[in-house]
Amino acid sequence: MAKSLSTGETLYARNPRTLLLPASSMKVVTLAAIAERRGWDYTFPTTLSIAGSIAGGVLAGDLVVSGSGDPSLGLADGSAERVFREWTERLKQLGVRTIDGRIVGDDSAFEDQTLGFGWSWDDLPDDYAAGVGALQFNENAVRVTIAPGPAVGDYAGVTTEPSYGIDVKSSVVTSANGSPTSLTTSRLPGSAALQINGSIAAAAVPATLLVAVDNPTLYYVRALRSALIANGIDVRGAAVDIDDIAANPSPRIDTHPMVHHSPALSTLAVRLMKDSQNQYAETFLKTVSTAGADGGPLTAFGARAAYQEVFDRWGVHAGGMIVRDGSGLSRYDFVTAEALVTILEHVYKDEKLRGPFEASLPVAGRDGTLANRFKGTAAEGTVRAKTGSMTGVRTLSGYLTTASGEPVVFAVLANNFETPADVVNRATDAIVLRLIAFQQ
Repeated sequence: MAKSLSTGETLYARNPRTLLLPASSMKVVTLAAIAERRGWDYTFPTTLSIAGSIAGGVLAGDLVVSGSGDPSLGLADGSAERVFREWTERLKQLGVRTIDGRIVGDDSAFEDQTLGFGWSWDDLPDDYAAGVGALQFNENAVRVTIAPGPAVGDYAGVTTEPSYGIDVKSSVVTSANGSPTSLTTSRLPGSAALQINGSIAAAAVPATLLVAVDNPTLYYVRALRSALIANGIDVRGAAVDIDDIAANPSPRIDTHPMVHHSPALSTLAVRLMKDSQNQYAETFLKTVSTAGADGGPLTAFGARAAYQEVFDRWGVHAGGMIVRDGSGLSRYDFVTAEALVTILEHVYKDEKLRGPFEASLPVAGRDGTLANRFKGTAAEGTVRAKTGSMTGVRTLSGYLTTASGEPVVFAVLANNFETPADVVNRATDAIVLRLIAFQQ
């Protein structure tokens, strides 16, 4: 479906109210919902509190870290190292040199269910299917490197970065030179054990996998504990998930907590959309939710009512979408082309929403998931759109400008095709280029 943003005229529509799997075009829906409900300046706070007393350099008690879902604390940009170092220095200023207790992760702001509704079990080892929680570190993923052994038939060497988060069980063997690298992974829900099978050639370059952790909270507090030790504080207790301890610690009321705020939603949106980051999408989904009357955790179920309230108000037609997760990884998500166009049209016409939303979208031929599409065409550098892809699904939705300068919103969804996906992508690209060439 394509619609003029200047006249409101529908330029073309075919099956605009047919419910189809959106794949990652679902992120258009999710970003629009959280931007409307929370605003572009929204940040995710994380609080570090002391539960105990300090005397003689020793904290007799626990250190408690409470999260609200910040998805951005990571290794690649140094943000985790920086925040953990700042917290360590603050603890030292308070006189702490030794922590006699535990590092406790309080994830009660989110429901305990970390996985999206309807996710395929065989996706779960991969980083794109990382579960989400109120405490998140390094996008809830671990880098696994597999290197060939010293001789054919030997087991391959396996290393992880960081060294915690998963328990690797590998049966990968070294195969003859020239043979292809073949690796498979599996991890059951509720287990930290990652099984890797397959082979890697003797002279092959080491293979790298990004794999999801099972418990984001435990991953976070292990990272924090390691950082505290590395920065000079002796931690004698273990890193624990608050759900796994009998009695919740109570922070000391006369201690000012240490609070870290994530970058603003407008900044986080760029990672979400340009790189199609599923963990961000699932975090945003739950953040759209409203806590219950009893102050309970944010839930994916609660987010669905919030989505409906927003999009009913925006004029999305009844039955225009079925929301089951925020990223589009679920095969229980459905949306119509008309619903996507209506949402994108509203965002475009709302001065509060438009700028950061448009800035987050991949640019044809330039960046994100559109970096290698439309190069050398009239679309390069001008079309901003969100891609979507999974087995049997290819989608593209966003904005373009025609040859006569008319702004257009469009959504193209293809499901259940038997042709190669590249054929569907080329057909979609041809539709976009035809719209660009359109003149009134």
